[in-house]
Amino acid sequence: MKHEVSLERPAVSAFTVPADAPEADGTFAWDTTTVIVVEITAGDATGTGWTYAPAATAALVDEQLTPAIRGLDALDIPAAHDAMTKAVRDTGRPGVAACAISAVDIALWDLKARLLELPLVRLLGAAREEVPVYGSGGFTTYHDTHLAAQLNGWVHGQHIPRVKIKVGEEWGRAAARDVSRVRTARDVIGPQAELYVDANGGYTRKQAVRVGRVLAEYGVGWFEEPVSSDDLRGLAQVRDALVCDVTAGGYGYDLPYFSRMIPSVDCLQVDATRCGGLTEWLRAAALAQAHGLELSAHRAPHAHAAVAACVPNLRHIEWFHDHVRIESMFFDGALDPTGGVVRPGYGIGHGLQLRTDEVAEFRVV
Repeated sequence: MKHEVSLERPAVSAFTVPADAPEADGTFAWDTTTVIVVEITAGDATGTGWTYAPAATAALVDEQLTPAIRGLDALDIPAAHDAMTKAVRDTGRPGVAACAISAVDIALWDLKARLLELPLVRLLGAAREEVPVYGSGGFTTYHDTHLAAQLNGWVHGQHIPRVKIKVGEEWGRAAARDVSRVRTARDVIGPQAELYVDANGGYTRKQAVRVGRVLAEYGVGWFEEPVSSDDLRGLAQVRDALVCDVTAGGYGYDLPYFSRMIPSVDCLQVDATRCGGLTEWLRAAALAQAHGLELSAHRAPHAHAAVAACVPNLRHIEWFHDHVRIESMFFDGALDPTGGVVRPGYGIGHGLQLRTDEVAEFRVV
């Protein structure tokens, strides 16, 4: 390999995949998920990255990020990341621009590992061989039979010892049903498995405290976004009032966001498909460690598996139903969470190959 290998123009595609059933959380409902896939070539290797974002993200990659990185050395990812961040100054980084940067950055790390003929986890440097996962779904649209089947599959089928369901239905207006569903979940998974809930910011502060104290009776140990993640004071008040861990951070688009969030949570959540890719995810992990916190990877489990194995303060990654389903459909090399862990490190790069022909029917851009 030559000393310098220049980046070619990224190829970017958007795919919209129907859900396998109507889905909703406490504050939002959806029936499709759009995934943006970026493929970048340098030399004789191609890296693949992705994010979950609107189809317009593809245009942003083409129009603003491609001119910033084309021709740069494929091995110098910090330079490319910095160039992309500067390119979206006037656009505004949070939101779609950050998702676009994330997809490109993930592709760049995969590309570098493939150029060096290394598994990505070895390029980054492993801190562990196994990465814990938790099953995540339990949408508020699920009836109890559907909920039970999903939880059964994770806990008793795949032996994943920790699971999460959605609460906060109708912006907190259905708290009684929330409690009933948590009771059902505990009955299904048994007394030993860990039970988590995610309100997606659906409750008010004091309502979250009241509900959280009831949920403690069912052994809920993780309360994600009990109030809006923008209400940092409220998150801290709920955290201090409850025995369970209060968590947030999945909507973080840059490092300053996580710096502001850290004093308000027990565990920091970071999403590499939103925050700026693996480059920024690793920075957020170091920031959390500096403050004595663990972090948890949010959504997109296959995008996180390798990088999650490379930080000492990891708690787990989210085995999110929607994204597990899409990533298993779209890529060869999907991981097996049986036993409650995944083991990244096999194959070159992140170990995934896009099934271009098989997923063509979902392509919208």
